[in-house]
Amino acid sequence: MNIHRRDRGSHATITLAGELDLETAHSVRVVIEDCLGDGIRTVDIDLTLLTFCDVSGLNAFLVVSRLTTTAGGSLCLRHPSQMLTRLLDLTATGFLLYDRPLVSASRAAAADDLAAGRPTSLAL
Repeated sequence: MNIHRRDRGSHATITLAGELDLETAHSVRVVIEDCLGDGIRTVDIDLTLLTFCDVSGLNAFLVVSRLTTTAGGSLCLRHPSQMLTRLLDLTATGFLLYDRPLVSASRAAAADDLAAGRPTSLAL
């Protein structure tokens, strides 16, 4: 996994290249935590060069989304592959994409449960 960070004021674009899985997901969290520590409040994650993402990667996206929101900022996934878009749809986490409508409160709660590793009764 290669991670590139480009800052512009209080906005950062993080480009991920390679595979996002159990071994690399922690790196995504670290780079976002660094952004927040540096005062960045708007984070876009460019997924154009991401070749694979498993549920560990999805969980990392949910965790950093929550961290960013808690810090008063916003996070968005940009240019996901068709496979990742399907994973986001199946898990009701499409709210991580700018071009998707916000999910209902019950779906958002289910996504929070998924990120926390709690069982969920989300109907897909």
